[in-house]
Amino acid sequence: MAVLTQKKPTTVFEKFNDETWRRKFLRNVLIPWIFIAPLLLIHIFVVAIPAVQGVYMSLTDWKGVGQDAQFIGLENYRELFFEDETFGKALGNNIAWMAFFLTVPFILALFCATMLAQVKRGGMIYRSILFIPYVLASVVTATIWKNLLNPQRGIGAAIDNLLGLEDVFGVAYLGRTESALMSIAFIDNWHFWGILMVLFLAAMQAIPPVLYDAAKIDGANRWQEFRHVTLPGIRPTLLFMYMMVAIWSFLAFDYIFLTTQGGPGGASEVLATQLYKNAFLRYQAGYGAAQGVVISIFAGFIILIFVTLRRRGWDI
Repeated sequence: MAVLTQKKPTTVFEKFNDETWRRKFLRNVLIPWIFIAPLLLIHIFVVAIPAVQGVYMSLTDWKGVGQDAQFIGLENYRELFFEDETFGKALGNNIAWMAFFLTVPFILALFCATMLAQVKRGGMIYRSILFIPYVLASVVTATIWKNLLNPQRGIGAAIDNLLGLEDVFGVAYLGRTESALMSIAFIDNWHFWGILMVLFLAAMQAIPPVLYDAAKIDGANRWQEFRHVTLPGIRPTLLFMYMMVAIWSFLAFDYIFLTTQGGPGGASEVLATQLYKNAFLRYQAGYGAAQGVVISIFAGFIILIFVTLRRRGWDI
């Protein structure tokens, strides 16, 4: 006995006349696009169009005000890479900043998260205390630490007075070329590492306890548990934050500008502060746009590295 089967619609006209197909199209295609359309339009007007304009402006000689932009091709990039010595120094400071933030805050966050993961009572209190600096405004944090590092009335001066010393700890850390950048990095790290600790702690708490029980049965000590159970368990979070911190290192601006504005003598100058000065203080908006594009290229290169690792099987 032959079984009658309904012919599937093939042409566009047949599909629109088929009620089942119309319902699937409405549910799976049209409704999702209706909901995402407002966000897509906002992204186009706020991100995509300004990004394209920024790339174009990087190819022009433009002061930012008072005159039309004149197209000069890659002249800004040639000057940036081959003539501007301050660009190389700022890039070196960014790399040093990145090296600091890819080590010190991660070590602190992993250590404290490991300790707090074992706290059964009062753990939320400790987490809140360590997280508070992150929610403070950067202006507030920078002002507090500028006073604390003041050579006349700061912590160093108080220690010198207490120990009867003279100008040993009471040093202008933000005013010396050899210590300015790392002093600002210390301030930013004081504000930043708490968020890493919270993220790592949340990832550790998601690790099944049975894995630690199995490690203890096998005779693993605390370090071996951390190395073979904790680190693999939080690896996606750890690597993702490595990527984000590396990108943020090229966007560093607020604490540097609020404390030293890139001084003394360019010792704490980074790409973002140099861009700001060129675009808004020296009225070289086209040249500043070229610096902004270069910063975006560095950030994109970091993302490309992690995308490549993910395609090769890394759990990121």
